[in-house]
Amino acid sequence: MRILLIEDEHKIAQALKKALEQENYAVDVSYDGDDGYAMATTEPYDLNIIDWMIPGSYNGIEVIKAMRQAKVHTPVLLLTAKGTTADRTIGLDSGADDYLVKPFALEELLARVRALLRRPVEVQQTVLTVGDLSLNTVTFEVKRGNKTIELTGKEFALLEYLMRNQGRPNNKDSIISHVWDYNADVLPNTVEVYVKYLRQKIDDNYKTKLLHTVRGFGYKIEAK
Repeated sequence: MRILLIEDEHKIAQALKKALEQENYAVDVSYDGDDGYAMATTEPYDLNIIDWMIPGSYNGIEVIKAMRQAKVHTPVLLLTAKGTTADRTIGLDSGADDYLVKPFALEELLARVRALLRRPVEVQQTVLTVGDLSLNTVTFEVKRGNKTIELTGKEFALLEYLMRNQGRPNNKDSIISHVWDYNADVLPNTVEVYVKYLRQKIDDNYKTKLLHTVRGFGYKIEAK
């Protein structure tokens, strides 16, 4: 899952980026409203975390309003030091999906992120399954049958993305945009390498293969 963080305080931004990446999210950071708005409306994000008081032509509220006017419906978590009922009302009425007052506990922010990233049960669940393969998005446990499979962070993120889109081919560009962050120097053959690693772990010792190459289209995961 790919997250955009718009926060002008560099230390806070880098601390949040690190914490989110430890949860296997790909995170891009913007430090002002103009750049943040451009990224939010041109890049495919699963969630935006936006601070209210950011420099630029757009503050956080204005970024959210402009996103909604541009028909960008990505969920937004608004961060702010403003904690009155009136402030909360302004934030939510602007189009934010949730509101978190600074200072906050990191655990609470991560819980809010997980909640906002939820989709209908058939699309996004805590435990994803394809055949006898299961992936738990909370405990990060992956199993094939009764056997636990150890994955690196990027392997887990790749598998999660494929499982959330099971049965549908995913090309390399879409995989890169959701599994790696904006500044990562990723080549198409990097995807091939990670798909190979993943196959070795989830398919090589099993009769039924789950990870398939769709020639000319990319990769999909499916129990046939």
